[in-house]
Formats: sequence, C-alpha cells, structure tokens
Amino acid sequence: MSEKNSAVSGHHDALFGVSISVPESWWEFDVRSEGREGAIRSVVNERIRHVPELAPYRAEISAMLRRMAKDAHDSGALYLGCMAENFDGVPLSATVTVSVLGAQNKQGIALSTDPRAIAGSLRTITPSREGDAWRKVTTVDVPEVGTAARTYGVEDVPVAQGDSRTLRMVLTQTYIPVPGTTDQVVLVSGASPVLDLAEAFHDIFDAVTGTFRFV
Repeated sequence: MSEKNSAVSGHHDALFGVSISVPESWWEFDVRSEGREGAIRSVVNERIRHVPELAPYRAEISAMLRRMAKDAHDSGALYLGCMAENFDGVPLSATVTVSVLGAQNKQGIALSTDPRAIAGSLRTITPSREGDAWRKVTTVDVPEVGTAARTYGVEDVPVAQGDSRTLRMVLTQTYIPVPGTTDQVVLVSGASPVLDLAEAFHDIFDAVTGTFRFV
C-alpha cells in the first residue's frame, strides 16, 4: 500500500493531519479544481510509463478519474484514493474519501461524537426482497484510533448534491471522532458501483480504513 498525508483544518484554527493507505495500484491526486486536471494528467502519464498496456485506455481512465475527483470535491472531501481499471473492456471503479464533518444536526444542535451514540443515531435498512438496498450499523475498532461507528451495505445515493436521481453503490462509511474536540468527526467513506463484488469491496474498504490514523 502507498501512504497519503493531508493536513486539514479544525475549528478554532486548530490543525491536525491524517494518514491513510490505499493499494499501490490505486490513484491518489489533488481533488481541488485548480490543480485537478494537471494532477490527473501527471498520474495517468506516470502509470502508463510503468504499465504500457494501459495506453489504449488513457481517455477512459482519465475521464473516470475526472468524474471521481469532481464528485469527491463537490462532496467536501479532503482526500481521494481511487481505483479505476479496465478488465477486458469492463470498467471497475471504487473510491475512498476522507472528509471532516461537524457534529450537529440540520437545526445546528450539537450531537455526541461518541461512536456508540453515533451508531445509535444511524438507521439500518432491511431489504424487502433480494436485490433491494440494505444497510447494517455497527461499531469497529480502528488500530491506532480506537472505536468508531460504521455503516456498510448497498445503498441508493444521490447522483449529485440536490439531485433527486440516485445510483446504487456498495458503501462503507466509518465515523471517527477527532481527538481533543467534541464537535468534529472524520468520515472515511468507501464506495463502488460494482455491486457483484460488494463483499470484496467491503473487505477492501475495511482494510483501507484500518490504516487511518491522526498525525
């Protein structure tokens, strides 16, 4: 796995860093709009130099990475690691994003950052029949971090913020309290549209989240 460090701002001008590792075959680059195009071009060129057989898929991979980066930026993500590969003409993709959330509801009322309290506030989704969306809620132990709340399942998520259309995704979301604060939570979110590999992607997202730590 490779490692990415990102400094992120907290309340009261506090700074903290985060570190997370993704498989070496994944892509990591700046999601900010002003640096996005150059960063994507650079990582695609570098990967093709090392793996020339990817050259015929340059345009498709670049387009996929642009879409992933835009979606991550628009959602407020601070970090993006993504898988974008083409197996016999079939695209496989997945993303892991890191975001910082304020621990308050839509009315601005402060919420607990205790993982068990967070888990208790999250809703499970029970499918009525095979093929329906589903979500389970639990707590997990993240090495070097401690207990965190988690949801995992196959869910219908908005295509874009404010858009009523949805896309069914494999989704694992882990809510990690920020040490020394009572009003911030880091969200590590793993998502993939490849539903047939849901179990495998849940395992991958769990492994990647397990590398997360504050620095």
